Amino acid sequence: MKTTPAYRLAATILHGFEAYRTRFKAITQDACRRFRNGAWRDGQQASVERINLYQQKVDDTLERLQLTFSDVLGDCEVWREARAHYAAMISQRLDVELAETFFNSLFCAVFNHRHIHNDWMFVVSSQPEAARRSSIALCRRYSVNGDWQAALHWALEGAALENPFADMTRDTHLGAALLSNALPSALLQAKYAEIELLNSVFYRNKGAYLVGRITGGGEQVPLVLPIRHNERFEEKTDGNSCLHLDTVLVNPNDVAIIFSFTRAYFQVDVAVPGEFVGYLQMLMPHKPAGELYAAIGFFKHGKTEFFRALNHQVAKREDQFIIAPGVRGMVMAVSVLPSARTVFKIIKDKFDPAKDVTHNIVREKYRLVKRHDRVGRMADTQEFPNFTVHKDHFAPDCLAHLLDVAPSTVYLKGEKVIIKHCYTERMMIPLNIYLEQCSDEEQLAVLKDYGDAIKQMAAANIFPGDMLLKNFGVTRQGRVIFYDYDEVCYLTECHFRSIPVSSGSDYLGGGGESLSIGPNDIFPEEFGPFMFANPERLHVFKQLHPELFDVAYWKSLQQAILDGHIIDVYPYPNEQRFVAAAGALFPLPH
Repeated sequence: MKTTPAYRLAATILHGFEAYRTRFKAITQDACRRFRNGAWRDGQQASVERINLYQQKVDDTLERLQLTFSDVLGDCEVWREARAHYAAMISQRLDVELAETFFNSLFCAVFNHRHIHNDWMFVVSSQPEAARRSSIALCRRYSVNGDWQAALHWALEGAALENPFADMTRDTHLGAALLSNALPSALLQAKYAEIELLNSVFYRNKGAYLVGRITGGGEQVPLVLPIRHNERFEEKTDGNSCLHLDTVLVNPNDVAIIFSFTRAYFQVDVAVPGEFVGYLQMLMPHKPAGELYAAIGFFKHGKTEFFRALNHQVAKREDQFIIAPGVRGMVMAVSVLPSARTVFKIIKDKFDPAKDVTHNIVREKYRLVKRHDRVGRMADTQEFPNFTVHKDHFAPDCLAHLLDVAPSTVYLKGEKVIIKHCYTERMMIPLNIYLEQCSDEEQLAVLKDYGDAIKQMAAANIFPGDMLLKNFGVTRQGRVIFYDYDEVCYLTECHFRSIPVSSGSDYLGGGGESLSIGPNDIFPEEFGPFMFANPERLHVFKQLHPELFDVAYWKSLQQAILDGHIIDVYPYPNEQRFVAAAGALFPLPH
């Protein structure tokens, strides 16, 4: 049996998966060193390397398969046998679901995402409960006994962070005071309250996060303790910087935002992914498993979980794919499946004349955002080739629209609709629609958040390009998120200019500033009319964010990035922080 091509094929795929997991773990486990030394630029590079790693290992494994099994690689019956062998090989692994996804990636690479069937790949997991059988200790626990400051001291001291805390007594005093105001009374008065924290530390950008929950009195709240270095600690490597507890988060919405689909993936050491995600779902029951797998770095398996959940939802036939509400895009044809809260974006065959981009450029822009720090303001996407849906799952006008604007990508095969390439995103309310429906109070809040979103993307060296309201959405927490990437670029590539003022002879004689406009020229003074047709909203927005219309603001931000400053964006409100940001280079909200 061990000499059959199918067995050896399965073993080759497993070897490739093990190489992927070994390197993935090494990158992830080095996050504690990067945090200790404040090696923020190393952290950015490690994040990109880890995202690229999966496809690199799939490509390496595919090359070995093509060299060794060229005569049988296209035989589905060989893959049927290989699937059975592979399932047996991985049955005792603690990351069995990730291993299955890796097998699926190889199958799809060989068959160009066709022949998707559970006989030949893992459309359904072979061992759905296997990941929850381990006896590995997931958490540490502490009985509060009414002393919240001592409980927080235990939490921080036991985190195994190598840098000392500057003033743990002060931090825990502030944290205990916050808890006394924020926790439900049943928890505060509970005779047996307990803090429970995952043993693994979550690292992202300049922060380390302890994650768990508080239980007692029949109540449960999530608990996140963000830990940061002293302000202005940048590229030092001596490891002498002290730490501080930045805040204490127990509000479920605040915790959900920490794990949002709009943020970079955490670097966190995970022994048993299924158990780990199960615990996180207990803290955030409204978050789908796929989103949480992605949040801890397993974005490919997150895609698998999303695909399975989507298939399940489509099979219910509760609704159909419809044209997305709002202004139709000039580059993308957008449809939604409302019950799945999912948007499907397909690149049109022809773009409106105002869009000077190509299909390849659009795809590259989406890849850029996938690999970049999304700072809580850009939606993560999943990319699907050869997405197949039964024809009657589409509303007739939606299907007709897709066939009309993207005939090279969307076509019919019998009763099936084949979509050769699409992106999926979380569904949000388009900002232009939200503004027409919201109250005055909500309008003020969302206009502030709209400007905050632009500033935070800019701090991460991202300029959205097209800042029209229709290209932003509003989440259920009321946060404004950018989701149209065809014109996105690095902020440092932009040329910010004031509108030239020239007078007749000076300009004609060459004495004034040239009025010619280059492809990267940006005139912030002109943003207003493009962003708002409503003059009252524009007036309010300018009062909230006057610096966005000031060339000097953009240039100072641009220069800070060019000078090597890595500007962090906190995933929680500034007013909740125990240490106020000092000496900011420019206004930067949470």
